[in-house]
Amino acid sequence: MRFLGTFELYPFLDTVVGFTAAFILGTLIGAERQYRQRTAGLRTNVLVAVGAAAFVDLGLRIAGTVEAVRVISYVVSGIGFLGAGVIMKEGMNVRGLNTAATLWCSAAVGCCSGTGMIAEAGLLTLFVLAGNTLLRPLVNLINRIPINDRTTEATYEVSVMSSRDAMPEMRDLLVERLEQANYPVSNVEITDRSDDMVEIVATLVSTAVDPHEIEAVTTFLEKQAGVTNASWDGSTKD
Repeated sequence: MRFLGTFELYPFLDTVVGFTAAFILGTLIGAERQYRQRTAGLRTNVLVAVGAAAFVDLGLRIAGTVEAVRVISYVVSGIGFLGAGVIMKEGMNVRGLNTAATLWCSAAVGCCSGTGMIAEAGLLTLFVLAGNTLLRPLVNLINRIPINDRTTEATYEVSVMSSRDAMPEMRDLLVERLEQANYPVSNVEITDRSDDMVEIVATLVSTAVDPHEIEAVTTFLEKQAGVTNASWDGSTKD
């Protein structure tokens, strides 16, 4: 059996250390991203770190087999397209990143198995299962931690529904009030909502805001003649 001929204890122990380090360090990186409520959170970062460690370890172990290395490079490229196919964007939400990262790791498991590194393939499988199951409680715990809004990076928009006649004045007033609150505007978009109403949307330069300050601006604008509604929204799903 090729497995018995290819298994070596000390290189396997090196693999254990490498996978463990990737798992721990990926957890640290992913925990910070999870706290910031980023799309690529804890489990995604762990899976990518472990999968990358597996491909590098595999390349080092079969460095003398040119054709095998070439085939593995094709697998890595191909799995990237396959992973992209399972990632879906629904509005401001992105789904499928964990599935794509799992496919990346599954490709590494298959490559290890195909080269006779069965023990390494089994070890990687355990790490993938741990990343997808054992880390769920940690993800839930991090998600329950209150976030300091002043330190949360996001894209913020302030929206004003105004009559068409009042639009020029409200647009200028919106930018003016935001800048007075030290929130400069990077972009202003005007969208027709009906024959008589338009929506003015200002995108802020800032990636962190004080909700009370923004709320004060929208409350002021909502009281102006010709304005039917003023609101703001922040997205941390980038």
